[in-house]
Amino acid sequence: MSEKTIVRVRDVMTDNYQLVDGMLMVNEALDIMKKTGVRVLIVDKRNPDDEYGIVLLTDISRKVLAVNRAADRVNIYEVMSKPVVGINIAMDIRYCARLFSNLGLSYAPVIEDGVIKGIVGYSAMLMYNL
Repeated sequence: MSEKTIVRVRDVMTDNYQLVDGMLMVNEALDIMKKTGVRVLIVDKRNPDDEYGIVLLTDISRKVLAVNRAADRVNIYEVMSKPVVGINIAMDIRYCARLFSNLGLSYAPVIEDGVIKGIVGYSAMLMYNL
């Protein structure tokens, strides 16, 4: 019987995200997302004691578009999720997928020594495992 190779989060993570300031207006954030092709914005800490936030396109759709708010009058901090769940870079993707399922996540930042190293999503874990 052969041993199964453990696939770590570091093996499937990507750098396809943008770090933004929470004071950014939603319309400016959407411009950044369009220009860079990212689906995830990480909202930077305001100070060392703060925590990161996260914004997905679905957050903007639900909290701005669906309730008819003007994207040029809403700050990113109003639609972000915070604090964000950080994933350890060395975590086995099977446990990462289980954590995503338990918490209802689709993306999360990958953290090493308190610093964001990348982003991981369900699709990356699935595609790597096929």
